[in-house]
Amino acid sequence: MAVRTARPSLYISVDIEADGPIPGPYSMISFGAAVAGRQEGEVYTAADPERRTFYRELRPISDAYVPEALAVSGLDRDRLVREGADPRAAMAEFRAWVRKVSVDAQPVMCGYPASFDWTFLYWYLMRFGGDSPFGHSGCLDMKTLYATKARVPLRAAVKGRMPRELLSRRRHTHHALDDAIEQAELMSNLMLWRP
Repeated sequence: MAVRTARPSLYISVDIEADGPIPGPYSMISFGAAVAGRQEGEVYTAADPERRTFYRELRPISDAYVPEALAVSGLDRDRLVREGADPRAAMAEFRAWVRKVSVDAQPVMCGYPASFDWTFLYWYLMRFGGDSPFGHSGCLDMKTLYATKARVPLRAAVKGRMPRELLSRRRHTHHALDDAIEQAELMSNLMLWRP
């Protein structure tokens, strides 16, 4: 029986901003993505995270929102109702972008923490188009990656306790594209780190 070789992985950092804690009752109001790097076997090659990016602001899907959650992003909900992208169109554009940048590799969404961003992203991909270029489980959590490599409990895997050389020099602004780029740098630093 022939040994099946794994396709290279293309890691795509994704950050989302939402107006509440869960998708469905609440809305993903913006999301950004940046190619972090590529892994072939044991070799990881970092990408310039500003080179291949995607960003959309979305029209809310419900009237419900949590004012404190909305305030984090600084986005104007009334403007998004009028001018935000239709979620179905935005997710179709995102699927096409992911497939284009990962044409010869398996795309993997990575986030910090992935649990929140993946919940919204996957729900939106499935609700507005019925498929995900990442499959149902193609995500990697940077908190878990750090905790495993550093051999610390997951609750101790916070940026404030990480070695400075792992952190991006960019600010975390709560603008989804800015944060996706910042986290793409963290992802590459973590992948290349040998503690």
